[in-house]
Amino acid sequence: MALSMVFTFGISLVLNQANTASGNIQTSGTQNAAVQLGEKGLILTNSLNRNVTAVVILDGTSNLSGPRVIASPGQPLAYQGMSIGRAVTELPSLPFGDDTPWFLKSLSIDIRMNADIMRQMYAENFFSYLVYTGSLIFLLCALGFAIKFSVWPLANLFFVTLVFRGILAFVAFFYSPGIQEITASFLNNRLSIAMALPVLFFSFGLLVHFYSLLVFAAKRKRNDDD
Repeated sequence: MALSMVFTFGISLVLNQANTASGNIQTSGTQNAAVQLGEKGLILTNSLNRNVTAVVILDGTSNLSGPRVIASPGQPLAYQGMSIGRAVTELPSLPFGDDTPWFLKSLSIDIRMNADIMRQMYAENFFSYLVYTGSLIFLLCALGFAIKFSVWPLANLFFVTLVFRGILAFVAFFYSPGIQEITASFLNNRLSIAMALPVLFFSFGLLVHFYSLLVFAAKRKRNDDD
C-alpha cells in the first residue's frame, strides 16, 4: 500500500507539472490563433492503421457530400464525384464501422473518467486526493484474495478483471450529476460528498479483510485438525 501510494502520488505530480508546463508554453507563445481544420483533402478514417478504409474529402468540411476518393486495402483508389445531383459510382458515403468490442470501449471510457476525477481532486484539494487514493488502494489490496479465487490462473485473471472493471464503473456512476444530488440529499450535511466514497471504500475494505482473516483461521484450524 505504501509503495502504491508513493507511485500514484509521483505519477500525479509529474503529470500535473507536465500539463502546467505545456499550458504555460501554449499561452505564452504567439500561437493563440484558432487552427483551421478540415481544409481540402481532409482524410477520414476510424483507425491509425493503414490497412483500413479511408476517405479523402476533396473539398473539405465545406462540402462533405462532394467529390471524394476512397482508399480500400488491396483495391485501387476509387473516385466518387457528383453529377446532376447523384453519385457517379455506387460507393458507400462513409464506409466506416467501429468494430471495437463493447467491453474494451466501455473500459476505456471508465478509465478516462476516473483519471479525470483524480486529476480534478489533485488540482482542487490535495487532502481529498490523498484520502480517495488511499481508500481505493486499501480496497484493492483487500481484494487480493481474488488472485487465489480458484486453482485456474486464467479464471483468476478473468475474475480480477471483472472486479477492477466493476470498481471503475461504480466510481463513474457515483460521480455522475444525478447520483451526486441524491447522495447529497441522503447525507443531509452529515458527511461531505468528497468523503462519502472514500468512507465506503474503506468500510468495504475492512469487511473484506475481516472475511479473509476468518477464511484463513478456518483453513488453519482445519489443517491442525487433520
